[in-house]
This record gives sequence, C-alpha cells and structure tokens, in this order.
Amino acid sequence: MTVLIALAALALLMLAAYRGYSVILFAPIAALGAVLLTDPAAVAPAFTGVFMEKMVGFIKLYFPVFLLGAVFGKLIELSGFSRSIVAAAIRVLGTRQAMLVIVLVCALLTYGGVSLFVVVFAVYPFAAEMFRQSNIPKRLIPATIALGAFSFTMDALPGTPQIQNIIPSTFFNTTAWAAPWLGLIGTLFVFCAGMAYLQRQRNKAQRAGEGYGSNLRNEPETAADLALPNPWLALSPLLLVGVMNLLFTHWIPQWYGPSHSLQLPGMSAPVQSDVAKLTAIWAVQAALLVGILMVLVCAFGAIRARLAEGSKSAVAGALLAAMNTASEYGFGAVIASLPGFLVLADALRGIPNPLVNEAITVTLLAGITGSASGGMSIALAAMGDSFIAAANAANIPLEVLHRVAAMASGGMDTLPHNGAVITLLAVTGLTHREAYKDIFGITLIKTLAVFVVITTFYATGIV
Repeated sequence: MTVLIALAALALLMLAAYRGYSVILFAPIAALGAVLLTDPAAVAPAFTGVFMEKMVGFIKLYFPVFLLGAVFGKLIELSGFSRSIVAAAIRVLGTRQAMLVIVLVCALLTYGGVSLFVVVFAVYPFAAEMFRQSNIPKRLIPATIALGAFSFTMDALPGTPQIQNIIPSTFFNTTAWAAPWLGLIGTLFVFCAGMAYLQRQRNKAQRAGEGYGSNLRNEPETAADLALPNPWLALSPLLLVGVMNLLFTHWIPQWYGPSHSLQLPGMSAPVQSDVAKLTAIWAVQAALLVGILMVLVCAFGAIRARLAEGSKSAVAGALLAAMNTASEYGFGAVIASLPGFLVLADALRGIPNPLVNEAITVTLLAGITGSASGGMSIALAAMGDSFIAAANAANIPLEVLHRVAAMASGGMDTLPHNGAVITLLAVTGLTHREAYKDIFGITLIKTLAVFVVITTFYATGIV
C-alpha cells in the first residue's frame, strides 16, 4: 500500500504538469497528500522540515544561476546577437540543418561546463529565430534543446563536467573520464538516434503543412530593423561563458582553499563555506557575469532603449523557472523519505545482473524524484556498496559502474514533472500538451542508450 501511495503522488504531479497546472502549487499538494495517507500527524513537520527546507535550500544555491542565465539570454536577444548567429549558420549550412546547429551549440556549452538551465536561457533566443527562418514548428524546439543539453553531454560523453558525471566518482573512486569507449558509444547512439527522430518529426510536420506557428508566447524581442553585428562577435559571449567557467573552476579553489571562514565586523559568529561544494556554482555565476558585461560593452547602444523592460522580463522568467524546479526538489525529498519509497528501493536489490540492477534502480529513482542527480544520489547512497560488491564478484570494472549510473540517471528523469523540463517549456513559452511528446521521444532514446552500453560491454568487454 505504501508503494502505491508514493506512485499515486508521482502520477498526480505528472498529470497536473501535463495538464498545465502550476507545479509550484501541486508539488506540495502531491507530496503532502502522500504523507497524509502514510502518517497524518507528520504532514506539518514534513512540509516545514522537509519540503520547504529542500525547496529553500535549492533556491539559496541556484537562484543566482537562474537569474544571471535569464539576464544573459535576454541580452543575447535584445542585442541582435541571436539573429546574427542564426543568419550566419543559415548561410553556411542552409535551413535544412537548423536542428543540428542547435543540438551542437547546446552540446558545446554543456560540455564546456555551462549549467543546463543556463543553456536553455542562452540558446532559446537564436533557436527560435533559426526555427522561424527555417519554418520548423516551434513545438520541436524543446526536444531539440533537450537532445543537445539534457542527454549525451550531460552524462555519457567522457570528461563532461556536469554534476551527473561527477556524482558517481565519489562512490566508485573513479574520474569523470571513466569508461571512455562505452561513453563514446553511448554518445554516438543518442546523437544519431535523436537526430533521426527529430528529422522524422520535422518531415512529418512539413508533409502536414505545419510551419513555425503563429500567436505564440515568449517570442524573442529583437528589433526588426536592428543592424546585425559580426557573427563572430555575436558568438563570442557564449564561448566566453564556457571558457571562463572552466577557468573560474580552476581558480576559485586556489583563491579560497577547500573551505573559507567569513568574519565581518558585524557578525557574531563566522560563516563557514565549503568551497569544494560551491566551486561549480560560483564559477558559473562569475562566468555569466563576465558574459553579461561583454554583451553590455559590445552592444549597449542596441540594448539601452529596452534594457529596463527586458531585465524585468528576465527576472520574472528566472523566478518562475527557479520556483518550479525548487518545488520539484522539495517533492522529491518528501517522496524519498516515505516508507513506500524505501520498499521500492529494497525490491530493486533483487535484480540479479549488477549492471542492469544499477541501471534500472537509478533511472527509476530519478524518474520518481524528477531529478537525475537526486535519484542517482539516493540510489548510490543506499545501494552503492552492494553494486560494488556485485561488480567485483563478476569482474566488472568500477569504471563501467560509473558510466552506467551516470547514463541511467539521465534516462527517465525527464518525465513531465522534471524541473528542467518545466523550465525549458516555461522559457520557450510552450505547454506540455504542445511539446512534451517529442521531449519524451528523446527520453526513451536516452533510456535505451544505457542498455545499449551494457550490451556492448558484455559483448565486447570494451571499457
């Protein structure tokens, strides 16, 4: 019964998200409804001590990233940089390659270390422009961005700095480059299958006479008569953010050490910061600030007239995106604390094959919590030792466990209630009804990829 309660809460939240209801409202309703059916006396403490604690903790850490990412994306719009990049890409590759361009740009940014959420804000302006000029339905933009940012560069491509590829290293004593050949095989499968799927959907829409669309929401605001800057200048802020993110990731630990104690005159006690855990966040924030300053310096004349309204729009978008995702984070924390969730996790231990066990466990928990990193952290914390023992008994390198766990985390995590999916749809001005079907197509491909990698390992022994 307890398992059914946890699954019912998940189903309610997914249904609410798909129907277009706000997850900011329905995430606590679904989570606390599950608590009510499990232990009525625990509702108030669970709301304050678990849901709100995790929600506020998420906002504390990540809202500046959402805000700076939204401002950066808005300035890319207003400056005409997005239109310049699109015009150059169309001249070089033609309108038939619009989807490929967007996927590659997203991949470049995420592999460079830029947060997935920042990529959504930064890429959407010129994705919309490129799809409009190529007459591709706007509803395919989220799936295209998802393929480039939420899939192979997030957890399959060896060396990616995204958190989904870093978490397994702390459990298996591996590195971000674990199982490079399996990672490359998984990357190739996801990229080729994903592009084939997107092209099929584009051709299907074209045969039906469907174009970009009209009366759409949240369209980029570049002035029609704006003189386009040089495309290399337009592209430089995006590249600069990726490069500076890498540099700040290297510099920050040197400046502050592994931890830092802040004692200002008005403080009664010092504030301790775990720099090792905050480096990635601080690096992204600093890199985005550099990118914003560059756009302002290079295109202030084009931006100045609409900077006030544009900044308000960016702040509103950042608040909505951050609150949506934080609510999802709180929901996942409450569900993970329920007995039904623990029963489900224990049942997964019975799967005999260690790699299949790990893959199913991680992707299932990521789907339930709506978070790739959250689901994987829960799975590895609870079952990491048993995974290692089973792998050692079967002579499976721990590098393979790392790659399978990372790729599985990015499988079913992108269900309708996933925070990144909700943010992506909010930024692009689309609803689940309009665009989620194709995101789910990419989700299925990504989920299948981890089993392709497992099969490849058993067939060839390659790592």
